[in-house]
Amino acid sequence: MAGVNRMSMMEQVHLAGEDEEDLYGGFNDYNATLDTEDLANDPSFQKAVLRTSHGRRPPPTSFKGPGGGAPMVGGGRMMTAMRGGRAGPSSMGRPITGAAAGQDSQARPMTAVRAAGYTAAGKRGPAGFDPLSQAGPAPPLEPKPEDSPEEKIRQLEKKVNELIEESCFANSRGELNLALEKAKEAGRKERVLVRQREQMSMGDQINLDLTYSVLFNLANQYAANEMYNEALNTYQVIVKNKMFSNAGRLKVNMGNIYFKQRNYPKAIKMYRMSLDQVPNSHKEMRTKIMQNIGIVFVKMGQYTDAITSFEHIMSEAPSFKTGFNLILCYYALGDREKMKRAFQKLLTVDLKIEDEDKYLPHGEDKQYNLVLEMIKNDSLRQIERERKYEAENCIKTAAKIISPAIEPSFDTGYDWCVEQVKNSQYIDLAHDLEIDKAIMFLKQKDFNQAIETLKSFEKKDSKVACTAATNLSFLYFLENDMAQADKYAEVAMTADRYNPYALVNKGNVLFTKGDFEKAREFYREALQNDSSCVEALYNLGLTNKRIGRLEDALDAFYKLHAILRNSPQVIFQIADIHDQLEDSAQATEWFMQLIGVVPTDCSVLSRMGEIYDNDGDKSQAFQYYYDSYRYFPSHIPVIEWLGAYYIDSKFCEKAIHYFERASIVQPQEVKWHLMIASCHRRSGNYNQALETYKYIHRRFPDNVECLKFLVRICSDLGLKEAQEYATKLKKAEKAKELKDQRTNSASRRGSGRRREGSAEGDREGSAGMRPAGKRGGCSRCSWAAPQTKP
Repeated sequence: MAGVNRMSMMEQVHLAGEDEEDLYGGFNDYNATLDTEDLANDPSFQKAVLRTSHGRRPPPTSFKGPGGGAPMVGGGRMMTAMRGGRAGPSSMGRPITGAAAGQDSQARPMTAVRAAGYTAAGKRGPAGFDPLSQAGPAPPLEPKPEDSPEEKIRQLEKKVNELIEESCFANSRGELNLALEKAKEAGRKERVLVRQREQMSMGDQINLDLTYSVLFNLANQYAANEMYNEALNTYQVIVKNKMFSNAGRLKVNMGNIYFKQRNYPKAIKMYRMSLDQVPNSHKEMRTKIMQNIGIVFVKMGQYTDAITSFEHIMSEAPSFKTGFNLILCYYALGDREKMKRAFQKLLTVDLKIEDEDKYLPHGEDKQYNLVLEMIKNDSLRQIERERKYEAENCIKTAAKIISPAIEPSFDTGYDWCVEQVKNSQYIDLAHDLEIDKAIMFLKQKDFNQAIETLKSFEKKDSKVACTAATNLSFLYFLENDMAQADKYAEVAMTADRYNPYALVNKGNVLFTKGDFEKAREFYREALQNDSSCVEALYNLGLTNKRIGRLEDALDAFYKLHAILRNSPQVIFQIADIHDQLEDSAQATEWFMQLIGVVPTDCSVLSRMGEIYDNDGDKSQAFQYYYDSYRYFPSHIPVIEWLGAYYIDSKFCEKAIHYFERASIVQPQEVKWHLMIASCHRRSGNYNQALETYKYIHRRFPDNVECLKFLVRICSDLGLKEAQEYATKLKKAEKAKELKDQRTNSASRRGSGRRREGSAEGDREGSAGMRPAGKRGGCSRCSWAAPQTKP
């Protein structure tokens, strides 16, 4: 028994790799049990049949028919045989047909039992399946000749469709000229296609859909290329063709073109005609057309007609844009009560956004968190955010507009709007509106009201308190109250340490106090929380520049330049740092870019003149200094340089004009009057020089240099006044000596130290940051001030 069990177990064992090489093995194995062809000769089967009632029946009697014909069976049915083959009785007592008579028999016709032509004889015979008695394989299908007219038309139609697609793709890429060319080519080929059909008498087979597509695409491309007349003509061809169904709706596009052309009466006419073509079941389309009609009426100043359209839309399918436009129309008419009702109606508009709690993560549900990670920034979520932003923007803007109009004071009107928002589904906007109220006070220069409004948020929730504290810190910083600015910056950081603007305000306070290292740390922390905070990045570069880390400052300003491409402050800082690094080529290039952004800034032009002057290019330096003088003729350093340039060029008469301008700007400065007199003397006009020196002596009688020149000129001209001026000169020199003697050695040493410090300050001013009004800064804005954020 053990051996038998082992054998049976071994039979059930399947060794790995036995059948792996033949994946389809076993499908063609033949089971003899299923063979029914030789059952008549199978003795076992015949014995089993004899035990049944069918086997106990008497055998059929065989006899010859009348006339010695074929034998008859049963009720006179003849036995049949294919091709003369003689058939014998089967084991079932029925005559054998030719399908089972032999291999030479032909396949029998289709019956309900077997398929047409499928027999064992047919499988064994030499001939295959041939129901139509056709010997050999079927001939291949004959291809249509490529030069046939039908094939040419089909290929041409395919080419037209391809051109339309290429035109649309080019338009989506912004290649408007290429899109128009493709549309025109599609139109030409479509006309050729129509002519060929007509020549072949196939006019009834013209593809109207293709013609419509060609014309519609061509009109769109004309409109995109601002070829409005051609677009209108093409739309007219479509609209006037009665064979195009629903073509009247394209009058909306024609109305849009008339709107762009500021032809508002025709635009309204087209919109109304298209509105008649749109059935009432298409409510969304009708709503959009009516909105266009209302906007055109607003452009025409017909606010009453616009209100009719907007009110109908708000009753059928309210939206934020329509509600906002309705408020503007009531504001234009000055209807206070209707403005209030329209604002309340605006607050009832449904955003059609599901509860945002679904975007909150579940702590334990990992599968839900994975799904949330996928959907939190998908396209549907972005659409929801856009809708929410649009709704908030419309509500807040409407409140700012109507608040001064619905009540006697702005404060009262804004409070009414805030109360209405609190009682609506947009209650979260109430705090934002109150913050906006404080900002509106700032715009009205009412700083006290702004501060009081912001202080009311100190005990609110953390987010609102942080925003209010940030703005308070900004306000106190502008008022130069650094203690309060520092206090509220700390409050804002305590409420939200990741608020970049609170960190920037804290850094600004430290920057003003001169603690640049700590200020730098706060700016860097703000950038870690928000890398796009431009105020923190600018102030970080400014701080690095102040402490002498010029490479780090340059890196910060380059990053900022990638964000703010045309910011004059950023470009100036980059150019100034290159100048401090003594890279004159880069400094010149960046200053040229800055001139392209602010071509009338006198300080930038004078800085370029200074760079060329240092390089020895006097002609270029003169050009930039002269341009700077034209835009700001009161800039003393530029005036002084131009006067000195003309003196060096031996054109003293032209230098007089600039020194006269300087004397007007600084009338108490004797230097400019002396320069005017010196120019007259250099040019040989001694009489005018003498009169100028006399004028200077009358205004500044103790000036030693003026008296010296008077003595010299009077002596050269032989005038009697020379002795008089010589006496005055001796008295002036003695007075000056006595004045110098009163100054003790300590004061002289302190004076020397002050002169040394002043020189160092001048060097810092020329190589470091320049304050406003100096050559490194703009006369109208401070390039080097730290930036703040309200």
